[in-house]
Amino acid sequence: MTAVGQTARGGMSIGSVLDQLRPDFPDITISKIRFLESEGLISPERTPSGYRRFSVADCERLRFVLTAQRDQYLPLKVIKEQLEAIDSGVATLGVPRDRSARPRWLSQVSPEEFRSDRTVRFSRNDLIERSGIDETFLTELVRAGLIVAGPGGFFDEDATALAASAKAMSEYGLEVRHLRAFKLAADREAALVAQIAGPIAKSRDAGARDRAEEMVRELAALSLALHTSLVKSAVRSALDH
Repeated sequence: MTAVGQTARGGMSIGSVLDQLRPDFPDITISKIRFLESEGLISPERTPSGYRRFSVADCERLRFVLTAQRDQYLPLKVIKEQLEAIDSGVATLGVPRDRSARPRWLSQVSPEEFRSDRTVRFSRNDLIERSGIDETFLTELVRAGLIVAGPGGFFDEDATALAASAKAMSEYGLEVRHLRAFKLAADREAALVAQIAGPIAKSRDAGARDRAEEMVRELAALSLALHTSLVKSAVRSALDH
């Protein structure tokens, strides 16, 4: 071995690639790398025994993809188009095009934000303190199904943001019972997205589960763009009349 994770023939193991990327992308996993390969975004060489060997160029290509997802909120289809432009010599591999290259009307919520974060857990008291609500209001939100405690009775960051938003809306006269309409709409959107991705997740193809999860995150971000546009249009119409 000439270096950690490298052979004399050159090329890094997938574990070595993880070590290089994790400082900047803590959520990167072997499954994610394999998924990006199955989508044609990277093409590492294979040893005669079938092991992947990644070059420095492969690693930089992965960094480009992950940066575009995290910072520019780009879906994989757009990232792949950019990489194809690079491969054809039209562009160079550097910092991904900034967000201005993305249509202005698209949601600025990244698909990556739909990854579940199981490392953040708040107690009931923590949630109350962080969101600025009181015990009674939290009880109403839980009873209405707007906030659901996770394993062990803990809450996540999304529950905190939801509680704070509900509190702010209550100051305009909206009661918790009024917010049920938002929950029902969100449930319907989530069910539709799951219905689309479900058949892909059940496929026996390699990386099917990761492909389905990626689709869910991108569709969820796009659904926010659609929802925002619909609400803006409806509000303008209501004000005009």
